[in-house]
Amino acid sequence: MKTYVYPAVFTAEEEGGYSVRFPDLEGCYTQGETAEEAFEMAKDVLCLTLYGLEEDGEPINPPSDIRSLELAGNEFSSLVDCDTMEYRRYFESKSVKKTLTIPSWLNARSEKAHINFSAVLQKALMQELNIEQH
Repeated sequence: MKTYVYPAVFTAEEEGGYSVRFPDLEGCYTQGETAEEAFEMAKDVLCLTLYGLEEDGEPINPPSDIRSLELAGNEFSSLVDCDTMEYRRYFESKSVKKTLTIPSWLNARSEKAHINFSAVLQKALMQELNIEQH
């Protein structure tokens, strides 16, 4: 769960548009009608691929040096970045109910002080997991 930067190879297709592949990540490819669309789609597929690998506990290949890529005449390369934590925040934002147990005296004092239990728990969990708050 972090920010990644990988080299992508963009291929200008004869019939128009661009295909995109990530040489370091098997099955990570996409396309777009324009260079801008292809780049946005590349960010999305990169994040989806890396998110899946993280979730499955699979090893993630390190990125190659972009200067080592061999390109054809109709290809260019670019670095593409993604943040899997940001992806999680966006796509996994639904709340889940958790049951917890605290001492009665702490519950009474917290309720008297109008403490929002969910907010305090979220803040504490993010701090414990070293996750930046946005």
